[in-house]
Parts: sequence; C-alpha cells; structure tokens
Amino acid sequence: MIFDHIGLGVTDFEKSNAFFSKALAPLGIVLVAEVHGWAGYGRAGKPDFWFGEHPQPQRPMHLAFTAENRDQVRAFFEAALAAGGVDNGGPGVREIYHPNYYGAFVIGPDGHNIEAVCHQPPDKK
Repeated sequence: MIFDHIGLGVTDFEKSNAFFSKALAPLGIVLVAEVHGWAGYGRAGKPDFWFGEHPQPQRPMHLAFTAENRDQVRAFFEAALAAGGVDNGGPGVREIYHPNYYGAFVIGPDGHNIEAVCHQPPDKK
C-alpha cells in the first residue's frame, strides 16, 4: 500500500460505522480504534482507513479494499448489500484492468463507490 492511512468525512457516523463494520468484516478489516469521533478500521491492529462526521464530506470517492481471494470478494458484496449498500457491479472479472482482476462494487451510505478486489487467479484460496 502506498498510503499509511486515509481519512474520509461522512455525514452520519453511526450509519457509516454500521455499514463498514458489516461490509468489511469478510475482508478481515475490523474497527481498531475510535479517536475524537473518528473510527479507524484495519487489519492486525493497524487502522489504515479512518472516517468521521464532517459538514462537507468528500463526494464521491472510490475506495478499493484488498481481498485475499475471490470468495472474500463475493462475501464482501453480500455483506455490503445486507448492510444497505447499493449494487454498483457484482462480483466478476474486469479484464479491462487485467485478466485476474476480480472485483465487486457497491455504493455506500454517502454515495461512495466501495470495492473489494482480488488480483489472484481463481484457484488461489
């Protein structure tokens, strides 16, 4: 990853926290910290993705989260839809990027395009 972390302004902290908690869980991304009204999500105890309420949230952003395999991409998609996300492209290969680009897209609570992507071939578990 080229960033240490990223921060995102949201309009409703509780709604966003509920959405990301459910949507990112299949990817092994969990709430790591809450500091001054901001939630930090990550893996292995390091918060890489932060969000908090802000009167002027960024619109729209594209956030792509790494999945270890295609099963995680599918699980993310189902979890994100169950959490209130809107389908913006179901799980599948996007050969326009490269032959093993397997992603799924949902629109989150503030209109952001949230993606889970795996770059591994289909037999990678």
